[in-house]
Amino acid sequence: MGLIIRLLVAAGLAADAIVHWRFAPDMAYVQGGSIDGDLLFRIQAAVAAVTAVVVLTYARRWSYALAFLVAGSAVGALLLYYYVDTGALGPLPDMHEPVWYTEKTISLVGESIATLAALAGFALTRTGSRAEASRPHEPAGRR
Repeated sequence: MGLIIRLLVAAGLAADAIVHWRFAPDMAYVQGGSIDGDLLFRIQAAVAAVTAVVVLTYARRWSYALAFLVAGSAVGALLLYYYVDTGALGPLPDMHEPVWYTEKTISLVGESIATLAALAGFALTRTGSRAEASRPHEPAGRR
């Protein structure tokens, strides 16, 4: 079960990374903020890709928590900027985009799967102290 969860998280984050990387050049012309839209998309793509590798490498609670934060924030941003015209938010440009297309759906589905799978991985992964406590102990004389 752990391998399936890790693969779901990584696949969802990979979909997120690919879509953001492909659309980064189109976001260069977004107005407002001190961070360019293309840079923001490239950063999201890189963070998602690195997080996917981290989850595949380390199946720990902290790696699932990181994946949950990365994927969940991407879902939140996508939905916020679809439904609400926030304008520029501090250094962030005005990313409002009230249109829907296939790549946005792929990104949302991937990010959602990664978010839910990361939450499941976090819940199902034992911490080091609990894992130690659940192992049967050998009598002291047998060590």
